Amino acid sequence: PCLCTPSVNWPPLPRGVNTVHLRQPSICSTLMTAPEVGIEFTIRLVDMMYTTKPALSRRIVLIDIENTVGGGVSMSKQVNGAQAAIASAVVPRVDDQVVVACGRFSVDVVGFEWRGPRRLVFRAGTNGADLELLDILETERVNDRFAEIVIVSGDGIFAEAVSRLGLYSDITVASRPESCSWTLRMAAKRVLDIDYDPNAIMEAA
Repeated sequence: PCLCTPSVNWPPLPRGVNTVHLRQPSICSTLMTAPEVGIEFTIRLVDMMYTTKPALSRRIVLIDIENTVGGGVSMSKQVNGAQAAIASAVVPRVDDQVVVACGRFSVDVVGFEWRGPRRLVFRAGTNGADLELLDILETERVNDRFAEIVIVSGDGIFAEAVSRLGLYSDITVASRPESCSWTLRMAAKRVLDIDYDPNAIMEAA
C-alpha cells in the first residue's frame, strides 16, 4: 500500500519519537495528475526515517596504531607495515568504518601515510589514543549502530568496555600476541593475532 492509504495499521512509534507531519505534493500515482494538491498525512512507517536496529552488515574497526607499532609513530614504514599487518588479520570490508587513533606527536605521519578512508582521532598525554577510542565506545552508541566491533589494541584499558559491550555486540580484539593484556584477552569473545615485528621495521629503516 502507499503511505497515504488510511486503512493501513502502521507500527507504533518508539518512545521518544513524535508523530511526523509532512506535506507532499504527490504521494502516489493517483495524485500525479494534480501535483499542486498538498496532502497532510502522518507517516507511521518509522523504519523509513528512524531506526534503532543496527546496520546488519556494518562493522566499525577502532585502531590504536601506536599499540601495534609498539610506540610513537615517526616513519612512513611503520604506518605502511602496521596497516598491512592489520589488514592480514582483520580482512577489510568495503563498508567498514575505520577509526585510527594516535598520540599528538604521531598524527602528522599517520594522517598522511594511512591509505584509504579513515577517521583520524588523536589526543596528547598518556594513553591519549586509548582514551579517544574509549570515548567513541562510550558515547557514540556503537553497539546500536554496528553489528560488529573490532578493537585493534592489546591495552588492558579496554577490558571493561569490551566485557560490557560484548553482552550486546559481536566484539573482536586484534593485537600483537606479546602486547595483548591478559585481562583484555579474557574479556574478548574473539582475539586475532597481528603479525608485526616493530624491531624488523626499525632495522629496515
